[in-house]
Amino acid sequence: MTHEDAKLQQALALLKHYYGYEQFRPGQERIIRNILAGQDTVGIMPTGGGKSICYQIPALMEDALSIVVSPLISLMKDQVALLDSVGIQATFINSTLTEAQVRQRLQDAIRGQYRLLYVAPERLESEPFVAAMQSVRLALVAVDEAHCVSQWGHDFRPSYRSIFPFLSRLEDRPVVAAFTATATSEVVQDITEQLSLRTPLTVITGFNRENLNFSVIPEQDKTAFLLRYLKNHAGQSGIIFAATRKEVDRLYELLSQQGYFVGRYHAGMSDDARSDTQERFQYDDLHVMVATNAFGMGIDKSNVRFVIHFNMPKNLESYYQEAGRAGRDGDPAECILLFDGQDIRIQKFLIDQSHASSDWQAHEYQKLQAMVDYCRTTRCLKSYILNYFGEELATPCGTCSNCKMNFKLTDVTVMAQQILSCVYRVKERYGVTMITAILKGSKERRIQASGLQHLPTYGLMKDQSQKEIMRCIQTLIADGYMQLSEGQYPVLRLQSSAVGVLKGQTRVFQKTVHTQAATPVDGALFERLRALRKQISDRDGVPPYVIFPDSTLRELAMVRPTNLDEMLSIKGVGEMKLKRYGAAFLTAIRKDG
Repeated sequence: MTHEDAKLQQALALLKHYYGYEQFRPGQERIIRNILAGQDTVGIMPTGGGKSICYQIPALMEDALSIVVSPLISLMKDQVALLDSVGIQATFINSTLTEAQVRQRLQDAIRGQYRLLYVAPERLESEPFVAAMQSVRLALVAVDEAHCVSQWGHDFRPSYRSIFPFLSRLEDRPVVAAFTATATSEVVQDITEQLSLRTPLTVITGFNRENLNFSVIPEQDKTAFLLRYLKNHAGQSGIIFAATRKEVDRLYELLSQQGYFVGRYHAGMSDDARSDTQERFQYDDLHVMVATNAFGMGIDKSNVRFVIHFNMPKNLESYYQEAGRAGRDGDPAECILLFDGQDIRIQKFLIDQSHASSDWQAHEYQKLQAMVDYCRTTRCLKSYILNYFGEELATPCGTCSNCKMNFKLTDVTVMAQQILSCVYRVKERYGVTMITAILKGSKERRIQASGLQHLPTYGLMKDQSQKEIMRCIQTLIADGYMQLSEGQYPVLRLQSSAVGVLKGQTRVFQKTVHTQAATPVDGALFERLRALRKQISDRDGVPPYVIFPDSTLRELAMVRPTNLDEMLSIKGVGEMKLKRYGAAFLTAIRKDG
């Protein structure tokens, strides 16, 4: 057995002992091998794909301290709680601690009491912290949510730029591993450059989350849909994202009046209020959380069964990461986006008000268009998302709202031909608004001054509303028949696929209505195991999912182990958790039988 193979066997033994899993997930083994070999690494793994194990296992195999840079206090707290629950020595240093507590934890870290130390990126600028880290050997610096280091990412945070200066002050630079769930090739390249990674191995395990079912519900009464959905999914854990604080407050008040166990989370609340609400959600005391995107990275709850976006997000990176908070335990979950034209105006307004550079705004407009195209497309939704991140799905997913045809298709081929012909006749020189005005037969001065009223397509769609014309244009963009150019004043350009439409060889369809399928109800034993988990959660003061995720409870209910040895074969049941909780769950299963 080679030295490398021996290390892998040690890693597998730790995986089984602490986490209760027999094998690594796709990509984990390759990343771990690379880190153990001392090479910098970039890991692009979907939410729930097991990124934390990729740096926690190597940290356990080193006789030195490893640092994890994490963006949010809540994430640090959750991770340390999970590690503590399986017997791994870890701690965090953040702004919730007193100076005395910080000094004590730094001293304990120097003395080798911890294997993992979680810190916010701002901490790397603290002289006492830097001095402490210069006095110990660091085995690894793991950067979580690494897309935050890139200005082209969807959640750029300037504090992440302090990571490289910190590394450069260490006499013996450790291995650096950067992890994120959503990053385009442009962002991956920026991560590598901003962290000054040394010939890193980039491992992309795939963006596909097979257990997530995606739906887009256009042009409906959003509030009415939400109330119907929650009524049909009572007791399930879910998140509702809204674009503004005002909308969050409105939905929170409405759902509270309807008797739901609901919380809210946005930047206008105090730190204590946000922390308390999040903790109650983590402990299943609240079933539903209504939040702005400030809650996007702050949740590590595994049993979220649905994520509903009440408003369209600003880009697909944000959407996929926020939607990915659902189903982290691997069980089926729903990701639903409620969409109407007002959402586009809100996001454009936010970009305009950003006071950023014209290049950045143009980049954001381009991303927003891709998000709008997702909402309009008739293609498989999951294929669309994966294609955006540079990945192909071999066949349509078969589970999204488009694949399941949970909408009516209206043939708009004639309208499409009129629009495409107009774009062709103006030599692709104008944008959406101008093309709409020409087709509508507008008397605007700029049309008269340019002589556009003499075009054969002028007034061709005078009986259609401006909204209907624009919607059809958006469908043509979303389905790839046209493209908007970049820049401050984007113009419409025909794509090669438009030829088939103009020649009458290709039909064009538009989504008009959507209905939502119901979700099957869980079994009685599963619900009793959930109730037991909640009792233990309240007794021990840890969130329920720290004890066991829903997927483990579901497997327990299905397999019904008769003794502790059989229970150890269940995914998610490690030796430490078996010792702590095994007897209680085994008793509950036996009583049910």
